[in-house]
Amino acid sequence: MKQQTPEWFAARLGKATGSRISDIVAKTKTGYAASRDDYMFQLVVERLTGINTVSFSSPAMQWGVDQEEYARSAYEAHMGVLVTEVGSIDHPRIAMSSASPDGLVGGDGEGMVEIKCPMTKNHLNMFLGQPIAKVYKDQMMWQMAVTGRKWVDYVSFDPRCPAGLQLFIQTVERDNEYIAALEFEVIKFLDEVEIKEKELRRILESKI
Repeated sequence: MKQQTPEWFAARLGKATGSRISDIVAKTKTGYAASRDDYMFQLVVERLTGINTVSFSSPAMQWGVDQEEYARSAYEAHMGVLVTEVGSIDHPRIAMSSASPDGLVGGDGEGMVEIKCPMTKNHLNMFLGQPIAKVYKDQMMWQMAVTGRKWVDYVSFDPRCPAGLQLFIQTVERDNEYIAALEFEVIKFLDEVEIKEKELRRILESKI
C-alpha cells in the first residue's frame, strides 16, 4: 500500500495516527490543549461519516511530499542501505491506532527513517544544533511503539542547499518509558473518542 493513496487514507480512517500523536498528548498549564479535542472530534466525524477529513495541503506540505522520494534516495546513497516503503501499520495491541513510517531499514527489530523537507532556514538550523521538534520526536517514538523497531533516522532534506548541506541525519533511539507514556495517553484518548461516538450513534438511532 503506497502512502497518500485512497487506500492509505481509507486504512487510517478514524484511527489515531503517528503524525497526530503530539495533538493527543499536548497540554497547557491548565490541562489538555485544544488541539486534543479538535482531533478527537475529527476522528468521531470520520467514524460516523466514513469520510476522510484530511484534505488541506499547504504549499509547504506539498513540497515535502514532492521531495520525499529524492530524500529517500539521498539517504540510501549516503548510508549504503535500502529503504523499504510501507503503508499504514496498525498498533499490535491498541485498536484503532496506527503509524506510517517513511521507510523501514534493515530486518525485523532494526530501524526506520522519518523524512522531513522543511523550510531552508529550519533545515540549516539542524546543522547548527537545533533539537528535533517534540512533535517529530512524539511521532517517531509512536512509530517504534507500533513497529517494535529500535531506532529511527530523522532525515532533513533540502535540495536547494549546497551539496554538503542538503542531507541531515540524526538517529533517535527507542525509549521504552517515553513509549509507555504515549501508549497510556493514546488509550485514554481513544476511550474518549469511543464514548462520544457511541453517544452520537445512540442519538442517531433514537431519531430513526
